Amino acid sequence: MTEARLVLAGQDITDCCKKLIPGQNDDLLLGKLQALTPAYPVKLAHTGDEWYRLGGVVDVHGNRIAGDLVEWAERSYLECGQNLQTLIDHALDKQLIATKQTGKTLYFAVQTGARAEDFTLVEIDKTSEVSDRMLVDANRPPEDLEEFIDPLQPFCIESFSFGHSRYTYRRKTDVKLFMEVIGERHPQTHPVQRFIDDWNRSSAGQKAVLIDDWIIRPYRHTGRFGEQIVNAEIVNTHKDHLPHLEDFVGKKGQALSSILSRFDRHAGYPFAWFFYMLKGKGVSTDSAESVYRDISGDFAYLPEKDERILRDWIANPYNV
Repeated sequence: MTEARLVLAGQDITDCCKKLIPGQNDDLLLGKLQALTPAYPVKLAHTGDEWYRLGGVVDVHGNRIAGDLVEWAERSYLECGQNLQTLIDHALDKQLIATKQTGKTLYFAVQTGARAEDFTLVEIDKTSEVSDRMLVDANRPPEDLEEFIDPLQPFCIESFSFGHSRYTYRRKTDVKLFMEVIGERHPQTHPVQRFIDDWNRSSAGQKAVLIDDWIIRPYRHTGRFGEQIVNAEIVNTHKDHLPHLEDFVGKKGQALSSILSRFDRHAGYPFAWFFYMLKGKGVSTDSAESVYRDISGDFAYLPEKDERILRDWIANPYNV
């Protein structure tokens, strides 16, 4: 574990990102990260949804005026004597264009041990800057600086890109250490910690690697009173081709066992249906209750370790 933390230094990842131009896939970046930590396997575990944020300012010819729209607008407003109309006239005269940053967050996982929580999560943003709108709509001018910066009804234009896409290192998280912090901050066992514990003692944990199907995504932010809030989320990494659970209404015994086994084969590991149920991914809690009725009666098709987990869940249900 120590070697992984030492090799994956934030500055090294930052330098790596600066030297690469994103292509159609991210294999080159993956290879560079693997070279930084050759003792441990690295994989691109998850790609987040697309997001956007305010960008900068360019003129009608594509020349850069400012890299940060908010900073430029606030500074220019002061330079205009806090006269909004003067700023509006300037933007219209120069035909200034506002840009936006679009991107996705790439989640790379570095497996450093055998247990579910033994991995480091590296978050890298893949972004590009594109034209978004005319900075001011002459037919619908802004009424205040806030609307100037981010209008409700923007004058959108045909989008075009500025320069190359780029990678930007965001952060890395030693998940094992982070979950220890979660345990210190939450008096009750956190649901994500229960998920991890159940995975480690299940047949899934004996046959599969957590980061092949799930990641633990950390959250850190400052509360309204300045307090530091930490939390964690379980994310399933398969957006497409999720396992499908067949209709099991009225099924029990061998028939129900066969349905769950087919789900597990599609997922790629045993007892997968239970963890998908915890996340609410296509498997309802009715399935667990049906299996529990079976194993409480004449049927026994779960390994003892999985049966124990199911009984614990029935006694004290949770979800993630």
